[in-house]
Amino acid sequence: MKLIFGYSDYRDFIRDYFEERKKHSTFSWREFNKLAGFASPNYLKLVCDGKSKLSKKRAGFVAAVMNLSASEQDFFELMVAIDNTTNEADRKALTLELRKMARKSKARIIDADAYVFYESWKYPVLRELAPLMPGASSKKIADVCHEKICAEDVENTLQFLVNSGFLEKDEKGRYTQTDANVTGSKESLPRAMREMQRQMAALAEKAIGKFSKDERHFLGITCGCDEETYKKVTAELEDCRDRITAITSAAKNINQVFRINLQMFPLTKKV
Repeated sequence: MKLIFGYSDYRDFIRDYFEERKKHSTFSWREFNKLAGFASPNYLKLVCDGKSKLSKKRAGFVAAVMNLSASEQDFFELMVAIDNTTNEADRKALTLELRKMARKSKARIIDADAYVFYESWKYPVLRELAPLMPGASSKKIADVCHEKICAEDVENTLQFLVNSGFLEKDEKGRYTQTDANVTGSKESLPRAMREMQRQMAALAEKAIGKFSKDERHFLGITCGCDEETYKKVTAELEDCRDRITAITSAAKNINQVFRINLQMFPLTKKV
């Protein structure tokens, strides 16, 4: 079982802890709950299945049963706090604090890095652009971007991408992507992407007047839908995104970075 500092979801940690103990003993959910002081013999199983939550007080009980050290308990309770908060600003601050604690133990939390990655258009753009310009200076990379960015920002952004594992840099200063796509937990990544979606929508608005029809492609449909049709259309959009991703991943002679927005949103209230 890996160290707790490699987790971003306390439910995953509890589940792994339970499975590890069960391998070497007759440990059961009933016993686990009893040791933690819960009347229900199935409470922690419901928590791990996402059907219930831990309070800060109850998190302390569970941490005691798992014999966590002081720093491990702090980390565990921080994961619980992130899951419980409904305030986006608080969630971001807590997640970044989780990242700091993890780094002290040389562990990387992708969800925390995702918050930073999606804070600005420059992170995904430079992640795509830098590998296309091997050995290029930060100034040259900045000059290629349509949006204004200085050489210092490019340098700092690339440093973050390398430190966080989104890019690798060799001894000759050439960058390569570590993975084809950026991933994180299905809970945290959509929250982190909201700011990026706002920024990319603003860039799309600029692009209408900034580029000729030969350089950009815009399509739109205004249509009526019910709930079932909405689900079918959004599923089709997701399939389209996946097919496009497969096409672009197979590209051999990439020479430019683009953004593709697939959007569907309500224009009226329900009638």
